[in-house]
Amino acid sequence: MNKALAILQERGFVQQCTDIEQLSKIMDEGPITFYIGVDPTGPSLHIGHMVPFFALRHLRDAGHKGIALLGGGTARIGDPSGKSEMRKLISYEDIDANTERFIRQLDRFVGFDNIHTIAANNKDWLANLNYIEFLRDIGRHFSVNRMLSFEAYKIRLEAGLSFIEFNYQLLQSYDFLQLYKRYNCRLQIGGDDQWGNIVAGIELIRRVEGVECFGLTFPLVMTSDGKKMGKTEKGALYLDPAMTSPYEFFQYFRNVSDADVEKFLLMFTFLPTEECRKLGALHDAELNSAKERLAWEVTALIHGNKEADKALAAARAAFSGGGDASQLPTTEISKARFEEGIGALDLFVEAGLASSKSDARRLVQQGGASINGIKIESEKETIGFAQLVDGAMMLRAGKKRVARIIVKA
Repeated sequence: MNKALAILQERGFVQQCTDIEQLSKIMDEGPITFYIGVDPTGPSLHIGHMVPFFALRHLRDAGHKGIALLGGGTARIGDPSGKSEMRKLISYEDIDANTERFIRQLDRFVGFDNIHTIAANNKDWLANLNYIEFLRDIGRHFSVNRMLSFEAYKIRLEAGLSFIEFNYQLLQSYDFLQLYKRYNCRLQIGGDDQWGNIVAGIELIRRVEGVECFGLTFPLVMTSDGKKMGKTEKGALYLDPAMTSPYEFFQYFRNVSDADVEKFLLMFTFLPTEECRKLGALHDAELNSAKERLAWEVTALIHGNKEADKALAAARAAFSGGGDASQLPTTEISKARFEEGIGALDLFVEAGLASSKSDARRLVQQGGASINGIKIESEKETIGFAQLVDGAMMLRAGKKRVARIIVKA
């Protein structure tokens, strides 16, 4: 097997491939151009989006050419794949703004040099399509019966599939055709929920250009307890530090289950495979060190070494008795409010450890709230200067969530 494909396979990226033997042969003959598509339907990428982009770096480092295709055009419709209901349509202005944010985030991770890694936007060829000509030239190559056989459409038919979403597969297939014509792109990679769309694009290119192209999909990354990877109590694990702080990002990976350490090291770091397996095979306190290494590596890749170092220092301050407590998520509260006394429930809400007073009340009732290591016994408790140590206090919600309160001068 081609070396680059073998790397993807041993690190857990490969789920399906249209013809892996032929793809391997072509990749052995010389560099291949491939693409990944992502629709900018939100203000930030999240860690789930990044699996194909880790694969992109492996392929690019092996000499192949990667295209990150931003769906500035397809985002106007919405992909039904993997969705239980129609995605909310957003304004063109928001899509354009999101596209620019995605490009900046991806540039930090993959580095667009317009030679080995290129950013493209399907808005360039979709926004002004002539609908009649598109149906005549492209639509005639699609069988409705064939489209409805794909799992993505089957699932949505039960809940209701809109005609606007039904067109999505034609547009994504057209993307592949355009990228083939513009860049000689012959491979599309992506999540396994994109299998039907990828196969449709391959068939379109074969019909129109008479050329064989390929598709490679990755598994949906699940945690060992069956949950979708990257989901937190606050929602998705975003790359935007204003939406998910580097500390929260770090803590997610620091707190993964023992069974997930090796898998996440292989997929979300560039450490050698052998080292990932050795770290994943550790036990007890040594495995905690492996989790710390995982968290630092991923955070450094997304946010940079400096932010990863800060997050590590904060985590050690919160859980190991060392580190730098100033790097913990910190909230300032005025001296006057401490003199008056602050309700414990209000304090946990303001610190971001509870979403509401009701949430904070449940936390106290379940015995999960503490300040400076002392459990809050009553939801009516008032917090004042007595609980401050050197002008600060440490709040905990359960075993893994920590925040710091300091007095504002």
